[in-house]
Amino acid sequence: MKILTVSDEVCKGLYDYYTPGKLDGYDLIISCGDLKPQYLSFLVTMTHVPLLYVHGNHDGRYAKTPPEGCDCIEDKLIVYKGLRILGLGGSQLYSGDPHQYTESEMRWRIIKLWWKIRKHKGVDIVVSHAAPAGVGDADDYAHRGFHEFLKFIDRYHPKYWIHGHVHMNYGVDMVRVNEYNGTKVINAYERYVLEIPNEEISDTKKKGDIDYGHYSR
Repeated sequence: MKILTVSDEVCKGLYDYYTPGKLDGYDLIISCGDLKPQYLSFLVTMTHVPLLYVHGNHDGRYAKTPPEGCDCIEDKLIVYKGLRILGLGGSQLYSGDPHQYTESEMRWRIIKLWWKIRKHKGVDIVVSHAAPAGVGDADDYAHRGFHEFLKFIDRYHPKYWIHGHVHMNYGVDMVRVNEYNGTKVINAYERYVLEIPNEEISDTKKKGDIDYGHYSR
């Protein structure tokens, strides 16, 4: 499966300088937030494949102008062609604007997803705006990652964690792909293409070694 992931910055090559065929061959598009709704609507129109999104900390505009033809997966677990995909958008609370959360608020969001994760016997891809703490986040207050995301990975072991929020041009030492406890953590800033082998997708249906006891409060 070939997945186009986008976040934070419009890719001019796919939008301003788009030419027919540039968006061919994708099976799915995932947005990690902070992109204008018109851009997402354009992508879904040109590809004719589903576009799943979560909110970034600057996406309060979506309340009045949601991306047309796209599907919000905030606090949802959906299955697409065998992949179990979960959405946890937003950033750390730093200014009080919409789609900002404290650690305890994010923890409560995760607790409420417990039954859905159990029902589907796990999750393969988590889509967030912020990064897990210490794994692709930044040092400044607004771009800190969530410690609750580390706990989620330790517990449920998703194959992929896709996030945005931290721009790749923030520093020369920025790393796009990290790994934490067996989970590949990917920064989707502007765009990143994720290709998942078919055999890896089929393997997701065989998982049964996760402890699905209640997520502790």
